[in-house]
Amino acid sequence: MDILTSIFSGVGITDVFDVLATSVLFYYLILLIRGTRAVQILTGVLVLVGLLGIARLLHLYLLGAILQLIVVGAAVTLPIVFQPELRRALEQLGRGGLFRLSESDPDDDRPRTDDPVIAIIARAAFVLARNRIGALIVLEQQSGLREIAETGTRMDARVSVELLLAIFMSRSPLHDGATIVREGLIESAGCFLPLAEPRFGEERYGTRHRAALGITEQTDAVVIVISEERGSVRIARDGKLSRAVDDEERLRRFLLSVTRPARDPATAGADFVMQMRARIGAVRSIAKKRLKREEEDENPPTQLPA
Repeated sequence: MDILTSIFSGVGITDVFDVLATSVLFYYLILLIRGTRAVQILTGVLVLVGLLGIARLLHLYLLGAILQLIVVGAAVTLPIVFQPELRRALEQLGRGGLFRLSESDPDDDRPRTDDPVIAIIARAAFVLARNRIGALIVLEQQSGLREIAETGTRMDARVSVELLLAIFMSRSPLHDGATIVREGLIESAGCFLPLAEPRFGEERYGTRHRAALGITEQTDAVVIVISEERGSVRIARDGKLSRAVDDEERLRRFLLSVTRPARDPATAGADFVMQMRARIGAVRSIAKKRLKREEEDENPPTQLPA
């Protein structure tokens, strides 16, 4: 008992908070790199550090010096190697997606049942697919795509099936690039997207699919990919490609579930306040639900005899 008292005598509230905050930070870092090539790279660095420790333990001075130089060089190049992951982490932190609540209030997260812009895009996608015309349609979400839009031709036109078909026709000067849709408008066409790095052991994709994966790895955009060779329609989001969607209605429902509705320009300035109110309301709702569950567990309902 005296030993435990002496151990915890110097531990204060700030120390406990420090440990908890560090644990949460490491937890979110693991969530960030999970499923990416960063896991294999970190594993390789840890193997080098382990070999360096063994070399020093066995007094292998020459091998230890070489491994130490390799580890130092790897540490210097880590920011360059992890540049996509670091950019995605900072971008998620900026839009509040890194510390998203695990639960949400169902009243604040109602699924949309209709959106005319989504219906038009779904109809145009299957018209292009039936005619074997390749296309990339990027739906902007919270992450701004202005620097990507500036690589193409500015349009600021209303979304329509005819306009999308005209953009991606083979004789059109804009058909090779991507079209960016923002707030119900075609902001720009013929845009160049960053290409995803080819991954070992995974399916090899063409340039169009790699471009869709590249932009969704760095932002929260949703991309519709129409294959010119297969005439298939697929969705790219969070750096992953869905299976081919074979029905227009299914594509429309899918897009409604993964995209956010267009914001009203008159209320765009109050978005931050609205988001903070929604988060506070969600926290209160979660607390109420948990309190109700605890009360039900402590006082289970009694069944009346039949």
